Amino acid sequence: MAGSRSSRSGLRALRPAAFGVDPSGERMARIRRSPHFRDGVFQNPGGPSRIRPSGSTVEFAKTYFDKDARNRRTPHGAIPLHPTTAADLARPPATGLRLTWLGHSSVLAEIDGQRVLFDPVYGERCSPFAFAGPKRLHPVPLPLTALGPVDAVVISHDHYDHLDMPTIKALAGTDTLFAVPLGVGAHLEHWGVSADRLRELDWQESTKVGGLTLTATPARHFCGRGLRNTQHTLWASWAVAGEEHRIFHSGDTGYFDGFRDIGADHGPFDATMIQIGAYSEFWPDIHMTPDEGVHAHLDLQRGDAASGVLLPIHWGTFNLAPHPYAEPGEWTKDAAGAAGAAVALPRPGEPFEPAGKLPADPWWRTVSAPVARHWLRATGADDAPAAQGDLDLAGDR
Repeated sequence: MAGSRSSRSGLRALRPAAFGVDPSGERMARIRRSPHFRDGVFQNPGGPSRIRPSGSTVEFAKTYFDKDARNRRTPHGAIPLHPTTAADLARPPATGLRLTWLGHSSVLAEIDGQRVLFDPVYGERCSPFAFAGPKRLHPVPLPLTALGPVDAVVISHDHYDHLDMPTIKALAGTDTLFAVPLGVGAHLEHWGVSADRLRELDWQESTKVGGLTLTATPARHFCGRGLRNTQHTLWASWAVAGEEHRIFHSGDTGYFDGFRDIGADHGPFDATMIQIGAYSEFWPDIHMTPDEGVHAHLDLQRGDAASGVLLPIHWGTFNLAPHPYAEPGEWTKDAAGAAGAAVALPRPGEPFEPAGKLPADPWWRTVSAPVARHWLRATGADDAPAAQGDLDLAGDR
């Protein structure tokens, strides 16, 4: 018995700090009281979802490791970044709302006089190890110190490309508050964030940060950082409401009917930050395609395509799925155009105000191979042009 305890203690000592820790004590008791926690795990809205690649492992490996496909997933040159400075962000937004996409799902939102930083990932890899795992495809466009004071950091879930230990440790020395889904606070406390700066929420729970109301809303995804996924931390999307503006961050999620309920309860939104990358037919339940992302935006806007601006997130920074590098940008541009929805396409680091002029330049084309626009062929909207022609036809319109 003593030997078994010693063995477990030794394994814990070898556990990388980036794995974080499992919830325990009162935190675990609160998780067990959640109406969304059943049979020992958190449950997704809309029923069970596949969280591992479906179908044949051989077919997935052939798709993922195919030489030509790998070439299309990688940018061919330096990704263009916007040269934003600390002085640029020191000037308040003229309209009261400004968004700065920092790459992947990281966004700085300046809303009604306060600053909210969503899913900040400043590490070189989204991995527990410095020597392995998906590496950044572009540098961080702005250092943390250039962002200025941040009132709240909002985390959607505990996967490495959304919850980054080096970034949290850097922010632990500030006086910012952290809003996180149930259970995720255990990781942050382990990395030095004091409990009094944590706001840990279940779905439909809210917290106040100054004049903002932050509400954890449902998402269709999963969690886990260690070798063993206990499903004991929740995942969430987030609605943030100020005195004048409302914004939404999807985190990671598959498409589900609940977007309409979120829009009815908390929308419409001046801007939605929607996951449109790292999708695959191998995991359709937990990530959205760009077409589904546009549908989610419309649901959140109560069906009004003329309302609000869509900012595509969760793409362009890490290579996490089999699709070509340029595909999320091209597909989102086409899908938003077909729906009549306003979409912002900023370079990483480029601030914009949703009520002002929107960035619309398809910057990814300068570093990407042509893409076959299969989404148009699937709907009969195109007569299956050749791959190079596909890119030519995807011009500004």
